[in-house]
Amino acid sequence: MRAVRFERTGGPEVLELVEIDTPEPKAGQVRVRHEAIGVNFIDTYHRTGLYPVKLPCIPGGEAAGVVDAVGESVTQVKVGDRVAYSGGFGAYAEANIVAADRVVHVPDGIDSRLAAAILLKGMTTEAFLCRTYPLKAGETILAHAAVGGVGQIMTQWAKAIGATVIATVGSEAKAAKARELGADHVILYRDQDVAAEVRRITGGKGVPVVYDSVGKDTFEGSIGSLARRGLFITFGNASGPIPPFAPARLAQGGSLYMTRPTLFDYIVTPEELAASAKAVFDMVSSGKVKIEVGQTFALSDARKAHEALESRSTVGASLLIP
Repeated sequence: MRAVRFERTGGPEVLELVEIDTPEPKAGQVRVRHEAIGVNFIDTYHRTGLYPVKLPCIPGGEAAGVVDAVGESVTQVKVGDRVAYSGGFGAYAEANIVAADRVVHVPDGIDSRLAAAILLKGMTTEAFLCRTYPLKAGETILAHAAVGGVGQIMTQWAKAIGATVIATVGSEAKAAKARELGADHVILYRDQDVAAEVRRITGGKGVPVVYDSVGKDTFEGSIGSLARRGLFITFGNASGPIPPFAPARLAQGGSLYMTRPTLFDYIVTPEELAASAKAVFDMVSSGKVKIEVGQTFALSDARKAHEALESRSTVGASLLIP
């Protein structure tokens, strides 16, 4: 089968299309023949070495398709089932081996492209909006990169909860998109003082929670936007990692809290995984969250997909199609 892998860390040029043996599932495993593969920022972190991985590595932890082989003792799924998964490695390929208890059934009415575009990003949103900080109707949030893969879902989900959304984006075109998604206020973070705008919008109070996937470029704006005892949720490094800072900075900001969550600590058990995936699929099926697949690339064009993602020129989800 065809796969994309890297043997050394670096820029998109280290991604190479190769031919490898099609793997066979062992006991408790299934083989998923991919129909769509999710491209996520975490894939670029693995490729650059920001998040160390064992080399050589076939990146990618999200895909959807059809089960075409099962190992011994597998009872949860069968050959022919439509499934999706999120986590691990090996998704940048025509097929992948996945533990049977880490795949979720894709409901009727949701095709493989949509499933691959929504699962990781949607479960991330569910975990952070509903469990890291249980958002309530009437609260106001600041969401960075509001028209990115997670940002689009987060903006709509927060509105479905009944929150007021202050969104940041990098261009006027993206500002228009954020408003279409339901953002109540939009800040151009490259041109405006984010913290000052948030204070103006909130009458000086600030927001109780900030969701920040950008990292270095938005750190000060995030900290400066929080209300007293507010929570800074940093979950990405699109502009680079946040530089080291003294814990006293949180005290100076108003006894702030900070967390660096990862989705996979919220879907540890099969029960947690199933519940989170169901919440995502239910939100999409209800029409409260609409997903835009902004870009699709052939598997052989994985380099171009990473270049587009890292240039922050993408809108919505990006997919590789085998």
